[in-house]
Amino acid sequence: MELTPLSWLLAFLPILTVMVLMLAFKWGGMRSSAASWIVTVIVSVVFFGGTWKILAWSQVKSLFLSFNLLYIIWGALLLYSLANEVGAIRMISEAIPHLSSDRSLQVLTIAFLLTSFLQGMGGFGVPVAVCAPILVSLGFSPILAVVLTAIGHSWAVAFGSMASAYESLISVTAVPGIQIAPYAAAFFALSHVPIAGIITVLSTGWKSLLKTMPAILTISAVMSLTLWVLVTNGLWSLGSIGPSLMGLLTMFLITRLPAYRGKADPASPMENKQSFLLTIIPYILLVGIGFLIILIKPLNQFLSRAQFSLGYPEVVSDLGLVTPAQQSDPIRFFSHPGSVLMYSILISSLIFHFKGYFKVGALRRILSRLTHSAIGASLGVITMVGVSTIMTHTGMTSLIARGISEAINRSLYPAVSPFLGALGAFLTGSNSNSNILFGVIQKESAQLLNLSVPLILAGQNAGASFASVMSPAKLIVSCTTVGLANQEGIVLRKLLPLLLVLISLAAVAMFLWAFFMGAGA
Repeated sequence: MELTPLSWLLAFLPILTVMVLMLAFKWGGMRSSAASWIVTVIVSVVFFGGTWKILAWSQVKSLFLSFNLLYIIWGALLLYSLANEVGAIRMISEAIPHLSSDRSLQVLTIAFLLTSFLQGMGGFGVPVAVCAPILVSLGFSPILAVVLTAIGHSWAVAFGSMASAYESLISVTAVPGIQIAPYAAAFFALSHVPIAGIITVLSTGWKSLLKTMPAILTISAVMSLTLWVLVTNGLWSLGSIGPSLMGLLTMFLITRLPAYRGKADPASPMENKQSFLLTIIPYILLVGIGFLIILIKPLNQFLSRAQFSLGYPEVVSDLGLVTPAQQSDPIRFFSHPGSVLMYSILISSLIFHFKGYFKVGALRRILSRLTHSAIGASLGVITMVGVSTIMTHTGMTSLIARGISEAINRSLYPAVSPFLGALGAFLTGSNSNSNILFGVIQKESAQLLNLSVPLILAGQNAGASFASVMSPAKLIVSCTTVGLANQEGIVLRKLLPLLLVLISLAAVAMFLWAFFMGAGA
């Protein structure tokens, strides 16, 4: 379709609908996504040549894509419900102050380091689903808990889940990952101090930032160095796990210092260590099983043998846009992050049963909490992914990207690249999907403007990573875990300006890098 201001605005209308309804009218994610889906169907059929076949197959694809996320959502919510039933959330909230009485370090440990570690292991909503309820149990409001945990792991999305998003960027652009790696590592390393600073100010105020800054600088330096070494040596699959693990170790050492340990009461209300470890066994198993599957390659390969994928036929719009036949990425059932959650749940449940931790009616309460939380979130996710697939199959997404790239001159394009990646992630709910949709466009734009292709792709990846945590689909999941169903718009209003700060920092870094060091490929 010819690119005109009107055609671009029409293509952008579904995104605009979601943003206006959530930000201005404070609609919940499910209602907003449903409205956006209706707008998308109408606009795609009337203006972009959408056919019944395109609509049908795009929704089949959206259901298949949604299963990947929903499997994890239901698993994460079930794990939380189980942990809550046996008192694990309460005991963790008691143990954190026992480690250090410094409130800022407590929040940083959970919202910055633990979320990033969980993102490295599995991602797909698990970090917020696990950590936001812990912050609520420590006395933070549900809205602030979601905001803190979402920001805290935003840097880790790009290299989380075995660097699946980064691998997708390499795959679609055919640019070696080792060429993109130095830029990508630099952008995320630059974000560590701002992210930790934002979390500290939001949770404990400006005054505590000065006291906490030496700890923040130390932890960030360790994480940034670890990230650089791993990613630039081709180990990007450990690009989130490695830095966050080193950050957690550094945090533990820092809390041993008198300046930060404070007056933690050795006789805190936390029960004996054996009881505590038994109660939090779901989380211990989650970490242990996740590590085994990730790091033991033969085990991973064996579990990945059982897989399922769908074949999609070629579809052609009435305007002649061809979406070629393709095979979906396979779902590997036994090595899937959702399966890691289920393994942890099943083993934990057996242990709790034999230890007598389940009280009368426990199963009913666990399943009741699960269904109450998960059904609404599932409908919202399916609807929003449906919007994304319709827009892709009718060329609306590509038209948006073309309009942005063609409207920007050469000198400013490096600064725009992260925002384009962010737009893709907000729309699709995924760093990976943004890289798939916009990676080739960013590469071609860089080549036409004689800019460094690896630099521009690193900007695309950075923007998509930061913005993915505020996509409507993920906000629905995040809010559900802390009882904020239908309040996603309020959370987005608080989250958006903070994440725009991080994206803008990446944009400034992109611009300066291109300007001072030469942008040519």
